[in-house]
Amino acid sequence: MVSIASIDLSQYIGANIGTVTLVKLLGQGAMGAVFIGYQATLKRQVAVKILPKSVASSTRAQQMFRDEAETVGILNHPNIVPVYEMGETSDFFFQVMQLVVGHDLRTIIGKARKHPVPTKRILPVLETIQYICQILDALGYAHEEGVFHQDIKPANILVDDRFKRSLVADFGIARTVWAEYSSKPMLVGTPVYMSPEQAACAAVDGRTDIYSVGVMLLEMTAGFLPMHKEPVADLITRKRTEPDTFFTARPSEINPSINSELEAIIFKAIAATPEKRFADCLEFKTVLEAYVRNRGLD
Repeated sequence: MVSIASIDLSQYIGANIGTVTLVKLLGQGAMGAVFIGYQATLKRQVAVKILPKSVASSTRAQQMFRDEAETVGILNHPNIVPVYEMGETSDFFFQVMQLVVGHDLRTIIGKARKHPVPTKRILPVLETIQYICQILDALGYAHEEGVFHQDIKPANILVDDRFKRSLVADFGIARTVWAEYSSKPMLVGTPVYMSPEQAACAAVDGRTDIYSVGVMLLEMTAGFLPMHKEPVADLITRKRTEPDTFFTARPSEINPSINSELEAIIFKAIAATPEKRFADCLEFKTVLEAYVRNRGLD
């Protein structure tokens, strides 16, 4: 299979996709790339995600790309990046989406870690919880629509610069109740953030996303994730067989300002078994909001 790294993506700049012209390469992943596009009819910038046909040689990869657009197309929520259009050219499949002017949470967390003042190297608790609650709002809505993201991580959360609004992106491996291929057991997700049941290729529901959000909450409040330094395959095995040993320290051991109440919330979200986690996103969000009120953070 051709790697996207071997493709000269600059060849697509200036290409016209309907009313949209590709203007600038924004970023690329293992298989796809995202461009800034200009939509002449509405005089606005958009994001255009492309999947080169030379990279997506398998029918399954192409179907997942289409399913992602169709999945997000039915989701209408202020904290989910909307897809405006999908289609294909002779060279690639594409999705036209809202362009979020801002940064992903991975970049925001990384920037904070490099702050010259040690006390500023972790995002403020209130800011973190506000982001997490917005994410839970979006995921709770998606779950009600029968969509489970399965790859929640900081890189897939975009934060709008102007309004500090977080938006969930990249539903590329989402499981839906209607997609035929997604009903078959398969290993998907990012090892660090995936739930134990994902690592075991077992059945998942909304609580698998809750686990991933819990890992993000741990990372954002502690400053980093305390983990074993081992190969990815071993991380996945540990997540599947010994999930309680995956993280090597309690959040409060890393950041003493994390009190027992917040630590208990984190532990409940990342419980090894789904039954011990929050039942749904609303319960998780409600507990976080109560924590903010009780601590006088609002």
